[in-house]
Amino acid sequence: MNIKDIIEHKIAEVIASVFQIDDVNQQNSIKVEVQQNKSEFEGDFTIVTFPLVKVLKKSPDLIAMELGDALSTQSDFVESFNVVKGFLNLSIKKSFFSENFKSTQENFDKVAPKNETVMVEYSSPNTNKPLHLGHIRNNLLGYSVAQILKADGYDVIKTQIINDRGIHICKSMLAWERYGNGETPQSTQIKGDKFVGNYYVEFDQHYKKEIAELKEQGYDEEVAKKQAPIIQDAQKMLLDWEKGDEKVRTLWKEMNSWVYEGFGATYQRLGVDFDQVQYESNTYLLGKDLIQEGLLSGVLYRKDDGSVWCDLTDEGLDQKLLLRSDGTSVYMTQDLGTAVQRFKENNIQKLIYTVGNEQDYHFDVLFKILKKLGYQWAENLFHLSYGMVELPEGKMKSREGTVVDADDLMQEMVETAKEKAEELGKLENLSDEDKEKSYETVGLGALKYFMLKVDPKKKMLFNPKESIDFNGNTGPFIQYTYARIQSLLNKANYSEQAIAEYEMNDSEKELVMNLSNFKEVIAKAAETLSPALVANYVYELVKSYNSFYQNNPILNQENENTKNFRLQLSALTGKTISKGLELLGIGTVDRM
Repeated sequence: MNIKDIIEHKIAEVIASVFQIDDVNQQNSIKVEVQQNKSEFEGDFTIVTFPLVKVLKKSPDLIAMELGDALSTQSDFVESFNVVKGFLNLSIKKSFFSENFKSTQENFDKVAPKNETVMVEYSSPNTNKPLHLGHIRNNLLGYSVAQILKADGYDVIKTQIINDRGIHICKSMLAWERYGNGETPQSTQIKGDKFVGNYYVEFDQHYKKEIAELKEQGYDEEVAKKQAPIIQDAQKMLLDWEKGDEKVRTLWKEMNSWVYEGFGATYQRLGVDFDQVQYESNTYLLGKDLIQEGLLSGVLYRKDDGSVWCDLTDEGLDQKLLLRSDGTSVYMTQDLGTAVQRFKENNIQKLIYTVGNEQDYHFDVLFKILKKLGYQWAENLFHLSYGMVELPEGKMKSREGTVVDADDLMQEMVETAKEKAEELGKLENLSDEDKEKSYETVGLGALKYFMLKVDPKKKMLFNPKESIDFNGNTGPFIQYTYARIQSLLNKANYSEQAIAEYEMNDSEKELVMNLSNFKEVIAKAAETLSPALVANYVYELVKSYNSFYQNNPILNQENENTKNFRLQLSALTGKTISKGLELLGIGTVDRM
């Protein structure tokens, strides 16, 4: 429990005993706010007593005085108090801060197990194109949420389902078959996912040309889109795939293998991984058994044309198609089956889908249908909906080849980090290998931090230049502070030593309080599935440390006890920064 929580808990106890109000700071109750005191008033914390005025029918000053007297006698941490215009200012005993600092140090790596397993799905790309900027936000968000849940005591399974079949895949296959002349990623020296993605773009170019030719012949545009020979051939290829045609299946396996190799390289550089991988080609028939069960139970109904639907009008939604009249399934059918399979094959208590907010309706429907079908665990499904990433130039379009490629963006960030480091000239004594590692860590750290510091629900504008700035709320600024701490500890030949009684000054107290908040921040981030809480906590911690560092001599401090305390404080701050960044998938460097 952090310092603020301990004080709030004690205040609730004291108010219950003195004023006979026992629902303070509980859910839907009276909120008595405790604020860290950064004002000109004396004391470490200020308690806002105004919420009690209406209940107690007393003046704020009288309430504050009575509460201050009671806290002084009933707690072991209040040194003194004063009241200013209804605000109760508490001065906390120096021993309380020292004990809390020691407790934070000792319990840093201790996590109480939740004895629950959460599955987190993220990435889930199509095998007709490489990963792009939108996938980066998805992967970083899903991976970071998984890390945060682990840090909060959950067991976590990271998973993705790869969309490896469908008309979009056949488009790339058909274009390669017609225009590829037998070339491969190896023969062209092009990364596999990019190689296949190029043929997806090429298909679209030929498709547009054929549409234009049909329109010149007098066809309506919608008719032309359906009648274009190339799209009809792609649709025939999909039917052949579903029939198990050997030639089509062989080509499909080979082209997908090129893509998986490319994806693997991107994931490795981005620093994300998975415990399980599912493939749509294995799951697209799942769910048909559920349809039969739903029809028998009356949850689902069949129309005259043979199609199967779920009526969700009682849930404020519409009617949802689950099986076409020709007996083929839709995405929803597959997702129903995949969810059931996941709960059957894994002992999981919660399943989180990391998918953009354009799919909000889809997941609302999915969860409601599963509940109607009687699956109790449907209550524990969650859609981690996030806003799209845009650039100053606007939205991206895969078919037109105007996406921001994930690999290109990562390389650009690393090269920018290199330019910045060379400008600053602080890595001259490192080997070329260590320099390259530093550029990689700083460049990708900048990208990851910029993506994760924004609340997931918000749409975001990504600006590479802003993200790599060494000042402000950026990854490099935080990594630089960590490197500064490591340099300080190395110069001091730091090793932890026992500290005698020590009276902290205001900047030291503030830093100790911030450090004690770390586990509460992790718990809140796990509850809300928001890495932004961790990112912005680490930024505030770094600002607090830099203020402390500038105002308190350390290496040239003559008092050994003071010096040792400040080194310990620096070491714990460095450890907390490193752990916070790790939860965001970001590495650290000892020199920048």
